[in-house]
Amino acid sequence: MVIISQDMIKQFQTLMDSIDEPLKNTFENLHQGYPTEALVRFLKARDGNVPKAHKMLVDSLDWRIQNEIDNILLKPIVPVDFYSGIRDSQLIGMSGYTKEGRPVIAVGVGRSTYDKASIHYYVQSHIQINEYRDRIILPAATKKFERHISTCVKVLDMTGLKISQLGQLKLLTVISSIDDLNYPEKTDTYYIVNAPYIFSACWKVVRPLLQERTRKKVQVLSGCGKDELLKIMDYDSLPHFCRREGSGSGSSKHSRSSTSTGNDNCFSLDHGFHQELYNYINQQTEAIESRTIISYKSFHVAFPEPDPDDQKIAQTIESECQKLSHQNGVADTVNEDKEKK
Repeated sequence: MVIISQDMIKQFQTLMDSIDEPLKNTFENLHQGYPTEALVRFLKARDGNVPKAHKMLVDSLDWRIQNEIDNILLKPIVPVDFYSGIRDSQLIGMSGYTKEGRPVIAVGVGRSTYDKASIHYYVQSHIQINEYRDRIILPAATKKFERHISTCVKVLDMTGLKISQLGQLKLLTVISSIDDLNYPEKTDTYYIVNAPYIFSACWKVVRPLLQERTRKKVQVLSGCGKDELLKIMDYDSLPHFCRREGSGSGSSKHSRSSTSTGNDNCFSLDHGFHQELYNYINQQTEAIESRTIISYKSFHVAFPEPDPDDQKIAQTIESECQKLSHQNGVADTVNEDKEKK
C-alpha cells in the first residue's frame, strides 16, 4: 500500500496552480472546499505517482467541462413516470449512515434490469446520484457528525443474479469506468450480500485481477449480512434487503410491489432519499427557468475508453458465465434424459 507523503501533495499542488481558470472553477465543484483531500484521492488512484495523478485529475476536469457535469443537477429526467421506470430498473438508493457518519449506499445488482430507457439515461442518473452525494449528502454528513466525511460505504445485493444478465456488462463497464476515472476513492468498503452461486464462481476468477487496494475494500458477507453490518451501523440504517435472512436465490423482489414499500425500500422513488434528490433537481431547474431555456432531452455524456483492467475483468466474467451456462445446459439435458427413462 502506497503512503501518500506531504512532499507528493506539495508537488501535486504546484502542478495544479498552473492549470487554466475554467479547470480551477470546476475543480472547486469537485473538491467542495477540501482540495487537499481531493488531491490525495487521485494520488491513491495512481499509486502515489504525481505526474500520473495530475494527468488523471486534469483529464477528469476536462471531462466535467466538456460534458457540463457542473450543471447535471439542472437536467431533470422527465416526465415523472419515465423517471420512475428508471428508478425501478436501476436499483440504487441511500438507506442511512454508518456509526462513523458515512452514507450507506445500497445497490440492487441482481435485480437491476436497465430495460426502461437508453444507456444515456442510466448514465445520467448515475452521475446525478454521484454529484448529489458529493455536493449535498457528504457536506451535510460532515456538518451533522462534526468531522470531515468524504466517502461512503456500498452494500451490493446480489439477489436474483443470473447468467442472462451478461448483456448488461457494457453498461456496467461504462459506469465503472466513469467512477474509476472521475470519482476515485469515494467508496470506503463494498459489502456483498445475498450472493448466489454464480457470483461466488465469478468472484473466484475476478478477485485475483483486482488491484490490492480494491480487493481490500470488498467484503463478501454471509447471507443478508445483517449481523456483520450491525457492527458498523444501526438497524434503521440497514438496507431493506439486509433485514431478513436471504440466500440470493431470487425469492424477493425489490420493487414498489414488494413487501418492502414506501420508506423501507430505499430503491423506490417514494423513499426519502429519492424524494429529496428528485425535488432538489426540480427546484434547481425551476429557479433558472425564467432566465434560460431548459432542454429536457437525455443528457449524453461522452463514454470514456474502458480501462484495460476493467475490460479484462469484463471478459473474464463473460467467459466464466459462458462456462456456467454450458455446465447448466449439460446438467439440464442429463436431468431430462433421466426423467424420460
